[in-house]
Amino acid sequence: MDRIAIEGGARLEGEISISGAKNSAIKLMAASLLTSEPLRLTNMPRLADTRFLGQLLGRLGTEVQEQDGPEGPETLLHTPEIISAIAPYDLVRQMRASFNVLGPLLARSGQAKVSLPGGCTIGARPVDLHLEALRALGAEIDLHEGYVYAQAPRGLRGAEIVFPFVSVGATEHAMLAAVLAEGETILRNAACEPEIVDLADCLNKMGARIVGAGLDVIRIQGVSRLNGTSHAVIPDRIETGTFAMAAAMAGGEVRLTRTRNDFIANLLDKMEEAGVDVVRHNDGVTIKRNGRRLYAVAVETDPYPGFATDLQAQFMALMTLADGESVIRETIFENRFMHAPELARLGADISIQGGEARVRGVPALNGAQVMATDLRASVGLVIAGLAAKGETVVGRVYHLDRGFERLEDKLSACGARIQRLKGDSTAEEAGFDA
Repeated sequence: MDRIAIEGGARLEGEISISGAKNSAIKLMAASLLTSEPLRLTNMPRLADTRFLGQLLGRLGTEVQEQDGPEGPETLLHTPEIISAIAPYDLVRQMRASFNVLGPLLARSGQAKVSLPGGCTIGARPVDLHLEALRALGAEIDLHEGYVYAQAPRGLRGAEIVFPFVSVGATEHAMLAAVLAEGETILRNAACEPEIVDLADCLNKMGARIVGAGLDVIRIQGVSRLNGTSHAVIPDRIETGTFAMAAAMAGGEVRLTRTRNDFIANLLDKMEEAGVDVVRHNDGVTIKRNGRRLYAVAVETDPYPGFATDLQAQFMALMTLADGESVIRETIFENRFMHAPELARLGADISIQGGEARVRGVPALNGAQVMATDLRASVGLVIAGLAAKGETVVGRVYHLDRGFERLEDKLSACGARIQRLKGDSTAEEAGFDA
C-alpha cells in the first residue's frame, strides 16, 4: 500500500495550475447517461474517482475515452443505448457519488437497480433525500438486500420538492432526473455550490431548461430528449483552497492559476484574518507567508458560500501553528474530526467535544508516521507534514488519490521535499538527499 513521505521545513515558491473539479466532473460524467449523443468534457481531472465512475458507466453502456485535447485532459463519453440498468455493489461501493447514476438511468430507461453507496467514513450521509426526490417525481422505489430498485414505467413527472436541509448530492440527483421529466420541477432549499451551477450549465447546453442554479430555488422544465455537447469542467475550489493552505503552512510564495478565487472567498478571508498575505488575480490567487506567526481564527463549516467542510481538515492543520486558540465547528458531517488524533501524533494540541474542535497553537510540529482516514483528512496531514520538523509518512494515501491529481508533483515543483513510497516501503527507505 502506497504512502507519502515528506521532509518538512522547505519553503514553497512557484506556480501551481489547478485541475478540474472532482465534485463537478463525476456528476457531469453521470449526465452522459441522459443522451444517446456524445458528451465531451474538457479540463477533466485524472483521479481514482473518475476512473471508478468510468468503469461503472462502461458497465451501463457508455463508451468512455480519455484523451489529451488542445486545452488539456478531456473525456469523451457516448451512451448510444443503456445496455444494463444495474449498478452493482462492487463498483458503487468504491465511490459514493456513483449512486447518482440512479436518476439518469431511471429518467432515460424507466428502471434501475443500484447498490446503496459506500465512500469515506465521515458520517452516515443517508440517501433518503435522493430517494424522496425521485419518489416525488413519480418513481416507485423499493429497498432490498442493499439495492435500490426503481421503476417509472410511464416516465417521470415534474413535482415541487422541498429539501428539509441543504444537500448538494440530492440537489444534483434531482436535477439529473428532472430534466427528462414531464412538466415543471421546482427544487426548494436547493444547494448553491458552484458545482450545481456547472452541472446546470452543461445540462442546458445539452438542451435542458434549468433556471435558478446557484440560488436556493431551481426551476426545471422537462424536455423529451437531450443532445450531446462539449463542456469545460470548472476549476476545483477544494484543490485551490488546499494548495493555498499548503503555501501558508510551509511559508513562501505560491501563485495558483487556472482557478477562481471567488469560489473560496470565505477561506481567503479567514486566511487573511490569520495573517496570511493574499493577492487575488483574474485567473487565481497568490499566497504569501514569510516567517510571520499565524493568528488563531475561529471557523464554522456551512453550505456554500460558507466555509467548506471539505477544507476543514486542512484549516485545522494550519491552525496547529497559530498563536492562540482557534475553535473549529463542524456542522455538515458528524465524524469529520478523525484527523485530529493523527495531527496530535505530530505534536498538535487539539481537544474535541461533539462537533467542536479547539486547536491551541504550538511552536512547532515534529514528523511522525500518521494514517489517513478519509480524502480531506489525508491532505490535511500532508499539509502538516510540510511544516513539521523531520520526516512525516502518511499512510493509506489511496484516499488522497481519489481527489487530488499529481499532488506530489505539484508540491515538489514548488520546492516541497515530498515523494511517494510504493507498496511496502518503510519510512527509512524514503532516502531524501541532503
